[in-house]
Formats: sequence, C-alpha cells, structure tokens
Amino acid sequence: MTSIATVRRQGWVLLGLTPFAAYVLLFLALPTTLAIATGFFAKDGQFTFDNVAALWDPAVLRTFGSSLWVSAVTAVIGAVIGALLCYALLGLRSGSNVRGLVDAFSGVLAQFGGVMLAFAFIATIGIQGLVTVLLRDVFGINIFAGGVWLYEVPGLLLPYIYFQVPLMVITFMPALEGLKPQWVEAAATLGASRLTFWRRVAAPILAPAFFGCLLLLFANAFSSYATAAALISQGAQIVPLQIRAALISDTVLGRENMAGALALGMTIVMVLLMTAYSALQRRTERWQR
Repeated sequence: MTSIATVRRQGWVLLGLTPFAAYVLLFLALPTTLAIATGFFAKDGQFTFDNVAALWDPAVLRTFGSSLWVSAVTAVIGAVIGALLCYALLGLRSGSNVRGLVDAFSGVLAQFGGVMLAFAFIATIGIQGLVTVLLRDVFGINIFAGGVWLYEVPGLLLPYIYFQVPLMVITFMPALEGLKPQWVEAAATLGASRLTFWRRVAAPILAPAFFGCLLLLFANAFSSYATAAALISQGAQIVPLQIRAALISDTVLGRENMAGALALGMTIVMVLLMTAYSALQRRTERWQR
C-alpha cells in the first residue's frame, strides 16, 4: 500500500510539472537547439563549419570583447553597490516600511529594461534630454563634448547598472540574512571585533554567494538585447546586436547563417557562467542549512 501511494504521489508530481516542462521544451530548449543547429548549415542545406570558423574573425572577436567588457564592468559595479545597499538594509527590521519599499522597488527596477529604459535615458541625458539641456544652458556643461557616447557601447554602462544594482539586492540579500546571530556572539565571546568578524567569518561565508551573484549579473548583461538595440542604432557593437544584423542581412562576413554560429558562441559563454554559478550556489547552501 505504501509503495502504491508513493508511486501515485510521484505521478501527480510529474503531472504537475508537465506544463512547465512543455514550456521549457517549446520556448527554450527547442528554439536554442534550432538556433545553434542553423550555424552548421549553409542556406542550400549543406553541412559546413565555415560559420563556426567565422567566430575567430577579428570583427566577431571585437564584438565578443565589447560584450564581455560591458558585462564585466556593469556586473562588478552593480555587485559592489548592491552589496553595500544590502549591508545598509541589514540594520533594518525585516518587516519595516523602508525595507519593504526597497524590496518592492528592487523587484520592479530589476525588470525595468528594454525600450522603456532606453527611452528614459534618452529623454533624461540624451542629446536633447532634460538634464543635458539643463546642464548646457544653465551651467555651461556639455556632457556630449567628447562625442555621442550614450549611443555607443560606453553608453550602455549607465542603463545596465540601473537594473544590475536592484538585481544584486534581490539575489544577495538572502545570503546576508543567512548570517546567524550565534556566529556574531561566538566571535564576540572570543574577543573578535566587528571588523574581525566580517573579515574572518562573514567574508569567507559570503564569498561564494557574492561571486555567484556577480556571475548572474554578468550573464544578465551579456544576454541583454532590447536596451542596446534601442540605444545603438548603427552598427553591431555587441553580440546580441550582431545576431540581429546576421538575421536581417543575407550574409555577414561573407557567410550565410552566421546568426546560428554567434548563438553558439553566446550559449557556450552562458553555459560556463551558469555552471560556475551552480557550483557557487551549492557551496553557499551548505552554510544555510
């Protein structure tokens, strides 16, 4: 009887997971497989490695370099600012109004990207943006004296940091809350100062969670498309934009179906990031049991 009941419960569990499994298969696994597979075929259906070999082209490598640079800078800045904000929130009660307000805003702003975010920055600090005109006409400061940086790769830094910081707050705050009061009391009993506790106890415990969140922010920036597409109107300066260029043009770098090869390159980077993230998460969970 027990075994039959267990089998039935497992059957209901699997049945409940069926919609999610179908969603992952249809909207994640299948499109990813098709996108990558196209990189190994020419338009006449012939199997080829030419598209994959084009990933080593200097133009493509520069594009990957730009994506990696933007992702790394925004991830580090977002992680540091977000961690400091989490530390400040740690002094507030879990149910306080300020804490709830910050949590709510972080949840909203972490998802506030795409065209809306690009338009907000264009309207604020664009060539004719509100802040740009105010600084230029009132204070005589021209923030575009060195060029229209907002519409190039450096211009992606501010919008990306805008949603990286709240994402860090959402993901890193649980790790900070996982620090047990008993550890603080034990360190104080042994004569450790507050600085010593954070340096000798808290930092080693939080390091895997911090670097895991850092990798998550890196992956988030590396895969972002809509904000960059709305800001950068000319050229394919990062990988997602180069994939768009490959899809809307017949050939890129003299090769067909280049978008699939670029998708393969992005997938390899994302798999490496998520593998490292999973390993760090498992290490973090050991301290939360």
